[in-house]
Amino acid sequence: MSLHSTMDKVLQRRAEVEERLSQAAVMAPAEMANLSRELTELRPVCEQVERVNRLTAEIADAQMMFDEAGDDVEIAEMARAELEELSGQLPNEHAKLQLLLLPKDKDDSRNAILEVRAGTGGDEAALFASDLFAMYQRFSVKHGWKFEVMEVSETGIGGYKEATAAIAGPDVFARLKFESGVHRVQRVPETETGGRIHTSAATVAVLPEAEDVDIDIVETELRIDVFRASGPGGQSVNTTDSAVRITHLPTGIVVSQQDEKSQHKNRAKAMKILRARIYDAERARVEAERAASRKGQVGSGDRSERIRTYNFPQGRVTDHRINLTLYKLDRIVAGEALDEVIEALIAEDQARRLAEGVE
Repeated sequence: MSLHSTMDKVLQRRAEVEERLSQAAVMAPAEMANLSRELTELRPVCEQVERVNRLTAEIADAQMMFDEAGDDVEIAEMARAELEELSGQLPNEHAKLQLLLLPKDKDDSRNAILEVRAGTGGDEAALFASDLFAMYQRFSVKHGWKFEVMEVSETGIGGYKEATAAIAGPDVFARLKFESGVHRVQRVPETETGGRIHTSAATVAVLPEAEDVDIDIVETELRIDVFRASGPGGQSVNTTDSAVRITHLPTGIVVSQQDEKSQHKNRAKAMKILRARIYDAERARVEAERAASRKGQVGSGDRSERIRTYNFPQGRVTDHRINLTLYKLDRIVAGEALDEVIEALIAEDQARRLAEGVE
């Protein structure tokens, strides 16, 4: 389909949605919500289409003025200068439009479940996992997102074996989805007396939060175990069997929750995480099928892949997928400059999709 044909279809669709929304009185709430969301997504695209159309019309007018100038040198020169200026703007406006017309990831607007786990490196890996979890928490605060800690399994020295959070806000998954993978740290541990640099790792998983309608979980496919929760040092968190472990038998996915004193609340949290993991597994399967016939990706999405290194002695962060190195480690770990890495990853992904014409 040509760009001009696509532009016409976008404007036509906006008119159809606006017409349908004008009949809101006889519309089901769910349909109205879906159409309102679609209109919000269409508006910036339509504004860019109209900008390109106006610019194209102005170029045609300037060309006509130049052609009809005849011997009037002053008019011809004015028309030529205007034609050059407007023609110089058109490629940039076309590029902006093509970016807006790229197919959206249907999960981009979703909230996300963040999971951080210590990898190789013992106590230092657990401390690094804690640092990463705090980085994403600060990053969420910066963007005005709600960051709800779901579960934390601590070590005795302030590190995290694993930690899970639910992050809610505009475009959470769109901005965090490229964070999934193995993050590596190189630094001198506080316990290291010889000043030697150690390398350890932590794994980050960012899952789009699934709605009830996305995943149909049958109760008979679940095994639910309850047990007594225990905190650090073996101290009892509760004297009742409030902790919950849910196993999804068809996939073998297991989720445990014990942070709440209520078994009901722990079960609700566990089901939320379970839905996200099942949904993410299906999403990964579909993406793997697409990736099999695609080259030049921004990483494979494989969570066994090392995606980023945080080198403390040199104060640098390197994202290996796009060969980006920033000497802003402190600001990135503080959540302040993480956007620079994320924006670069998004831009690379957009460039790849434009080059490949991914549907």
